[in-house]
Amino acid sequence: MKKVIIILLVVIAAVVGGVVYLASGANEFIRSQIETQGTKYLDTPVSVASVDLSFSEGRLTINDIDVENPDGFSDEDALSLTGITLDLAGSTEEPYRIQEVTVDGPEILYELDSKGQGNLVVLKNNLTANLPEGGNEQPADPSSPSPKLIVDQVTVSNAKLVLNFENLDTGEFEIDKKAYEVTLPTFNAGSIGKPDGLPADQVGAAIVQQMLDNAIKQAKAEAKKVVADKAKERLEEEKDKLMEKGKDKLKDLFN
Repeated sequence: MKKVIIILLVVIAAVVGGVVYLASGANEFIRSQIETQGTKYLDTPVSVASVDLSFSEGRLTINDIDVENPDGFSDEDALSLTGITLDLAGSTEEPYRIQEVTVDGPEILYELDSKGQGNLVVLKNNLTANLPEGGNEQPADPSSPSPKLIVDQVTVSNAKLVLNFENLDTGEFEIDKKAYEVTLPTFNAGSIGKPDGLPADQVGAAIVQQMLDNAIKQAKAEAKKVVADKAKERLEEEKDKLMEKGKDKLKDLFN
């Protein structure tokens, strides 16, 4: 999914810049590039079912994107997205403009291993490590610099977050339920690349990083809530036990 954005943005820039692709091959080209680059940057397989590029509507839709968990975690997907839609503006020169990137109904798994390491944190670290220093990737053709882009708005809505720490060793602090599902509030990342635009790879990395940062933040907040509720429950249990012991010693006061 990640380089979803990066490659798409490169392609989009070409489209709005007036570079003509053979309509019959554009969708498959974009789809394969998303998979190849996504896998490369995240160090885990990324798959895309299909891509639909509509010149007449100025829209690019990526369908059914799955990002597998990194090594050391379960066989579940870390990210599953039914679709990503990019609405293209009509700019014909740099910085090229994307009006909005919309992600609706993604399924996000935040999983902790036995040491407390999160799968999304690993993906984020992989992305950071695999981007060249400073986030600037040199294009295959040095004479063709990465086009500059501006994204006016990034919106992620109806995200379903599954928090799973079944593999986490909590010691004596036993938690009965270690898997939770919550719907996250709509996340607006705002604009990216204003005012002069950013190279396409940096824009893609910025979008991906903000999505991961938001999911990680929400997951940690939910985990803290779960632990706090359990701690409160334990305190109530201990308080009741102390009260019973107190009654035995101070029975004249309680009878």
